Parts: sequence; structure tokens; C-alpha cells
Amino acid sequence: MKKVVVLLLIVLLSVSSIFANGASEAKSTSDKPKTEGVVNVYSIMPEAYASIIFDEFTKDTGIKVNFTRMSSGDALARLTAEKDNPQVDALWGGPSDTYDAGVAKGLFQVYVPAEADKIPANYRSPEGYWTGIGLIPLCFVTNSNFLKEHNLPIPTSWYDLLDPAYEGQFQMADARTSGTATERIYSLIYALGDEDAAYDYQKKLNKNVQLYTKSGGGGLMPIGTGQAAGGIFYLVDALKTQQEGYPVEISFPKEGVTYSPEGSGIVAGAKNINAAKALMDWASSKKLGDVMMANFINYVPVRADVEVCSPALDLSTMPLIESDSAWKGANRERLVQRWVDEVITAK
Repeated sequence: MKKVVVLLLIVLLSVSSIFANGASEAKSTSDKPKTEGVVNVYSIMPEAYASIIFDEFTKDTGIKVNFTRMSSGDALARLTAEKDNPQVDALWGGPSDTYDAGVAKGLFQVYVPAEADKIPANYRSPEGYWTGIGLIPLCFVTNSNFLKEHNLPIPTSWYDLLDPAYEGQFQMADARTSGTATERIYSLIYALGDEDAAYDYQKKLNKNVQLYTKSGGGGLMPIGTGQAAGGIFYLVDALKTQQEGYPVEISFPKEGVTYSPEGSGIVAGAKNINAAKALMDWASSKKLGDVMMANFINYVPVRADVEVCSPALDLSTMPLIESDSAWKGANRERLVQRWVDEVITAK
């Protein structure tokens, strides 16, 4: 009998322990914040960058990001076509004029993220249609070996790019599809001080263009490998090419370049609105800037409390020209069509 009693006590203690552990585990689980959901996104930001950033967002929030990468022109066209039945909840990346052009078409809805006040007012929409997640100055990129072989200096003026030595040697983005290319047009208008002068310049530059690429950074690999001599790009992509060890020089024209905030915004009629708002809130936080810097994603941070990963991201070293994002957005289609009519058709 004693043996039976002892055995029963052991069983009871074991069962009690199991229930206690189970209750403790249930309590522990219930204490953890449960976040679930999904947000669908069109990303103008290159996939290599977006994948890293969205993975960190998912780790922090539990919200999965389904995204499709496309150029700014394609994204704007897709959102316009889907206006009555939006297929995504947010647009991620791309220059702010893309968003301002979309605002005029009713493609975005107002949302002011949680930490928007930590971002300077000129890096976000005054009405709250988009919020900057990084800054993207324009720059020149040239192949170092080409410069040496042709005894050419690193270009430091817009007019240096018209040198006959570069004939048929440049690759740069197509304005019909790329925000990098539209920024090129804006830069020339601002730097040269006159729209007609900017288009006369582009007609001359066209003689030196080997290929207009669909994406903004599409010409960088050919330049890095010596298949092309140079081009005009956003600094974020240019620095990546240089950091990967390709022989390229990065420079700026003394006449100046414009720059743009890289944007983010919620699509009007978003089906997963709470998840989209969570993405915007996270994007306004210091965490986004820290993730980009830790992974050498070379957008200049919009928040002053984010430490840059490279001295090359110091805006004070660049001849930057302030530009009006709303003006860019309002004139984008007209300026692109003029580029097609006067520059491309003349090639």
C-alpha cells in the first residue's frame, strides 16, 4: 500500500507540474503583443534594398510585406490604371515628385506617421500624402580606366559631359520610366536657369548616349565593367557600385544638381489600411535610418539623429540646388513628353 500511495503522489505531482507549466506558458504567450496581417506594396526602391528593410519591419511588427519592384514611371502608370480597384496598399521609395504627380490624380490618401515631426517639413508632404524615408542627390559616375585611357579629368561641370571623347559612351535612365531620369531633367532646368537651354543641352548630350536604360541604376554595371564610360545617377546607386569595388569615380557638376526625398505613402482605397499605417509609422522612426546605414543602403537619412555610414553622404560637400517637389510633380508628364519629342526622336 505504501508503494501505491507513493506512486500516486508522484503522478499527482507530475500532473500538477504539467498544468502549472502549461498555465505559465499560456500566460507568457498571452502577455506577448500579437500582430498579424499583410501589406501589399509597389516598391520603386530596388529589390536588394527593399528586401532587407521589409524583413526588419516584419521582425519588428509581425506584418508581412508582399512587394513588387517597378520603376517610378511604371508604378505611377499602374496605380493610375488601378485607381478604382487598388491592388496594393502603399508605394515605397522613388522620388517625391512621383507622389506629387499621383496626388493630383487622387492616387494617395493622407496619413501623418507617428514620428513625422522628427522629419524636416521639406522632406514630407505638407498635407501628409507622402513622407520622406531618405534623400537622393544626383551625381556623375565615370569609369576610372576610361578617364585614364583618354587622358580626361573627372567631370566637374555639366558641359564636361559634352566632350566628343564620350561620343556613344554614356548609359543613363529613360525619362519615360525612371525617376532618376526625370531628376536629370529637373537638375538641368534649375542648373542652367532656363527650360529651353536645358533641352538644347540634352539634344547635344544625346550624341554621347549609348543607351537609355529602363531603371535608374541600370547603366551602372556596364560602366563599372567598362562597357560604357559614364552616366548620371542617384548617389544611392552610384555609391553601391563603388563600394562593391568597381573602378568608378563619383563627382558633381559645379553648376549644381537637384535632389529629392525618397518617399513613402498610402494608396487611396488601400484594403489593408492598418498594416499600411503601421508601415508608415515604422518608416518615420529612427529604426529605418539605422537599418539602412547598418546595411550600407546609401540614402542620406531624413532624420538628424541617424548617424551616416559614409562621409560620402554628407550633404554639405555637394553643390545641391533646392527644388520644388510640387512643381516637379505638376510638370513631370509635360517635361517627359518634351524630352521624347525633342531629344529621343532626334536620335
